[in-house]
Amino acid sequence: MKKQGGFTLIELVVVIVILGILAVTAAPRFLDLQSDARASSLQGLKGAMAGAGGIVYGKAAIAGLERSDTAVPVSSAEANIETIFGYPTADTDGIIAAMTGGFADIGSVGDAFNGDWVTSGGADTAGAIIQVTFSSGAANWDCSVTYQAATSDAQPIITASDADAC
Repeated sequence: MKKQGGFTLIELVVVIVILGILAVTAAPRFLDLQSDARASSLQGLKGAMAGAGGIVYGKAAIAGLERSDTAVPVSSAEANIETIFGYPTADTDGIIAAMTGGFADIGSVGDAFNGDWVTSGGADTAGAIIQVTFSSGAANWDCSVTYQAATSDAQPIITASDADAC
């Protein structure tokens, strides 16, 4: 007699059940990638703000404007960026212009810039705050980056939302 080599019905059912259990436990990790991507984008925006602020501060220090308590522009080849205490102001002429090289394509606070972000608040005074969030859909201010302009004794404060808020 010949022996047939194959799987029995019970073996196939066991394998399918095991694969189903693995799929149920692994699927939630892969289904929530959008909020992880949003949180990562906010961290990238926070880094862009910090980097742009540092570059502008260096330019302002060279020009001797790092102690100015009123908004003064620092000129570069790309844009005039308003600064206060050497750091960009918390408005579209300050930190937003610094991040985008002056090509923000933004008319006023509340408009989308670069098609991806929208702003709220902002002023050219010490300690002023501007928030930036995603322009797609309804603005979710719980999922945003906040830039607080420098004061006489402190650098700007840049915070990004918790990943859970996104």
